[in-house]
Amino acid sequence: MIRAVLRYREHLSKFHSEINGNCEKLLFLRTMVTETTSFSPNFFFRQLFDRESCTYTYLLADVQSKEALIIDPVIELAERDAQLVKDLELTLKYAVNTHMHADHITGTGLLKKLVPGCKSVISKSSGAQADVYVQPGDEISFGSHQLEVRPTPGHTNGCVSYILHKQGIAFTGDALLIRGCGRTDFQEGDPKTLYNSVHTQIFSLPDNFLLYPAHDYKGQTVTTVAEEKKYNPRLSKSIEEFVKIMENLNLAYPKMIDKALPANKVCGLHEVN
Repeated sequence: MIRAVLRYREHLSKFHSEINGNCEKLLFLRTMVTETTSFSPNFFFRQLFDRESCTYTYLLADVQSKEALIIDPVIELAERDAQLVKDLELTLKYAVNTHMHADHITGTGLLKKLVPGCKSVISKSSGAQADVYVQPGDEISFGSHQLEVRPTPGHTNGCVSYILHKQGIAFTGDALLIRGCGRTDFQEGDPKTLYNSVHTQIFSLPDNFLLYPAHDYKGQTVTTVAEEKKYNPRLSKSIEEFVKIMENLNLAYPKMIDKALPANKVCGLHEVN
């Protein structure tokens, strides 16, 4: 009889443990899947893609004022972007970069020529030319919306992420990719710096924030803070493990870097008026 009672208690304890574990999983899934913030009615968002470099370009606008900005445009697709701005009857206020890219030439310089009045934007620490230099804590306004500038160096010294708090979204450039991150073996890269940048500036955002990277090579378009904190195979590790991973990637020399960097230092064009 005593043995039967003990076995019952053992099974009951195991059952409770499984219930608690399932509840935790359900709470995590609920955070990831159902609690993302809905965009406000006066916010326009369009994600665009370059097949060659697997770069995402983002067009954001205020629906009422029609003021817009574009993030990480690619030179070969600048005419596409300018036409979209025209079709939607938007006023392109800024062409913004998350950093000085090494895998493609930015479209900001060409967009300035195609769309009069548009100004180029990049972080002051990037070393690139632009009309407007931003620093940590600055805000970029378009209509009633504001992008917060957060420093996320480590891939390059000049990497920044742009946070749109009211919409619950962030644009992370190459600092944080979907289940990955930018390389740290060239262009002032440093794995410890990148790890700290992501953990303090991006993973500190609410778990339900949507994260939009500058690139994806596997067909995914968006992720969340909660997902990357749990599933990112590099950045979910300790800093020591992360550094070891990054130092042993043995990646090939970027095929576009010798062409892209000189061009991107001058807004994508050698002569920009």
